[in-house]
Amino acid sequence: MIQFSGVSKWYGDFQVLTDIDFTVGRGERIVVCGPSGSGKSTMIRCINRLEEHQKGRIVVDGTELDHNARHVDVVRREVGMVFQQFNLFPHLTVLQNLMIAPVQIRGVPKREAEETARYFLDRVHIAHKADDYPANLSGGQQQRVAIARALCMKPKVMLFDEPTSALDPEMIKEVLDVMVKLAEEGMTMVCVTHEMGFARTVADRVVFMDAGRIVEEAAPEAFFSAPKSPRARAFLGQIMH
Repeated sequence: MIQFSGVSKWYGDFQVLTDIDFTVGRGERIVVCGPSGSGKSTMIRCINRLEEHQKGRIVVDGTELDHNARHVDVVRREVGMVFQQFNLFPHLTVLQNLMIAPVQIRGVPKREAEETARYFLDRVHIAHKADDYPANLSGGQQQRVAIARALCMKPKVMLFDEPTSALDPEMIKEVLDVMVKLAEEGMTMVCVTHEMGFARTVADRVVFMDAGRIVEEAAPEAFFSAPKSPRARAFLGQIMH
């Protein structure tokens, strides 16, 4: 579904990604972890070209992400993304937030878009908030709306960029529960997170990054019980205590 081959990226003189080789199979669930500044968010933002890579190749579901705007458009239609911040339109109701992209980008009729929106709001246990505005929702509720909004485009891949990092502890579980359900249904997922319990429960593979490189990839059991690299051992020692 996703293939990185020798991908590198710079911000000016600073190299933020170095020779990334990385594949994600259809239906696979990958958790990307590592210290702050390790390039995790930049890497997954390259998957829908929110960040441009300068070297190497990225192919998503058979389409290469290059300077062809049509290719970028094709990939973005198939890749949903949920950010740290919820990015909901404050002047639109929850329902309108979910309907806007399918109607304007995919040309879905309004009635069908509304049915789909209500279905996904129900899936994330927030159907009763359809007519509320984002300002009236808690952080956890807003993030669940953001997940439902991404699902309304019926993507083949879901990317999560630290989706719980802006939430209070009691709201984290409600968002992770929704993500676990998606994973159980076979959605292809790449998730940058510090929620190691989620990684243990859901991931097929854990990818550990440091200083712009993939240092280690392993099944969760192997990664958590016997990380191979000293850097991963030090990282786990810090966050598991």
